[in-house]
Amino acid sequence: MNLFDLTGKVAVITGGNGGIGLGMAEGIASLGARIAISGRDAEKAKAALAALRGLGVEAEFIVADVTKKAECAAMIETAERLFGRVDILVNNAGTSIRKMPQDFTEEEWHQVIDTNLTSAFLCSQAAYPAMKKIGGGKMINIGSMMSLFGAPYATPYASSKGGIVQMTRALATAWAGDNIQVNAVLPGWIDTDLTKRARQQVNGLHDSVEKRTPQGRWGNPRDMSGVAAFLASAASDFVTGTAIPVDGGFSIAM
Repeated sequence: MNLFDLTGKVAVITGGNGGIGLGMAEGIASLGARIAISGRDAEKAKAALAALRGLGVEAEFIVADVTKKAECAAMIETAERLFGRVDILVNNAGTSIRKMPQDFTEEEWHQVIDTNLTSAFLCSQAAYPAMKKIGGGKMINIGSMMSLFGAPYATPYASSKGGIVQMTRALATAWAGDNIQVNAVLPGWIDTDLTKRARQQVNGLHDSVEKRTPQGRWGNPRDMSGVAAFLASAASDFVTGTAIPVDGGFSIAM
């Protein structure tokens, strides 16, 4: 039995057209799964689709605003129509607004919470029946170092990512009997468009991350491929409700 064979499986990755989402999509695709990446920018998805198809797998893009319940449901229905099933869901869509807490507007709070946390719940809720009817599935939620730590400029972001960990545990207990494993991944400081903006906005962030990280570097999206492959495959069939840091040791360093 090859624990890492995903031939015939189908994965849906929100925000899969770049950054961490694409890195995870590539890890899952490398094991043979067919891939549906979802987002709002079809033009940006062209390069991601080319990279995934270059691995020899079928890949499609589904336009969806995952902060809306109806569009989450339509995303899963479209993936089922295109590929016949949904086995794996990666809840990766995310955003951040960096301000001191007293300066956030109510709209900005909801924008971050809805994109990072509410969307993950709505997509999981939409994918549940699709997975249940085929006898099980894998859900992978993307947290953050801010699931563990606080920062003065990241109140809604940290709140959303802390919520991801607790939501993961709740869903894992709720759906274990349906053979659905639900886990979270906590990326460290990964070099993406989102963190490029952070380095522009937070003085000294680049150097402080390198200094604290035992491996001495920022991560890159490909560093997320292995954990995605593990959590999407049969190798993790008895792993559920966990939150796995992928951070070069950042979270264990003094």
